[in-house]
Amino acid sequence: MVCNRCNMMVKSELEQFGLHPLTVELGMAEVDRDLTSEEKKLLNERLEKLGFELIDDKRTRLIESIKTTVVELIHNADHLPKMTFSEYLSEKFHQDYSSLSKLFSEVQGMTLEQYVINQKIEKVKELLVYDEHSLSEIAHQLNYSSVSHLSKQFKKVTGLTPTHFKQVKENKRIPLDKL
Repeated sequence: MVCNRCNMMVKSELEQFGLHPLTVELGMAEVDRDLTSEEKKLLNERLEKLGFELIDDKRTRLIESIKTTVVELIHNADHLPKMTFSEYLSEKFHQDYSSLSKLFSEVQGMTLEQYVINQKIEKVKELLVYDEHSLSEIAHQLNYSSVSHLSKQFKKVTGLTPTHFKQVKENKRIPLDKL
């Protein structure tokens, strides 16, 4: 789950299923009782129709928690912590980063580092589209060592420089008075 609308949809689906959600947060829902195997299967079918899935094994729950933590840090925080993601995740999950990274790669088919980079680049795109911050401010906000580092990483992931991305975005927009 990535947004409030997603949380509301899942909460509504749980309630329609006859459950009483205690919490529904980014990537997690807790209900007031344990579900039977049949209930889990039926609930999963309903959630899949909405584009969600029920995750019930320990490894996958850990991966989802890692992903949720990364998304929350990058997309919902005004400023990232001044420690590295590896330090932060190790501390939060009380596990060695190499173990977390290895598990993440096995389950997701991409490295944890690449997942973090992809999320950061998506945030950079969002901030470029809103055009409220300079590239220097964006680099600082996302803990890049320099604008050059951000630009190189952006180009590697998107194939465009941040400046070209902004130009392409602007050329595709039609002014309201021209609609």
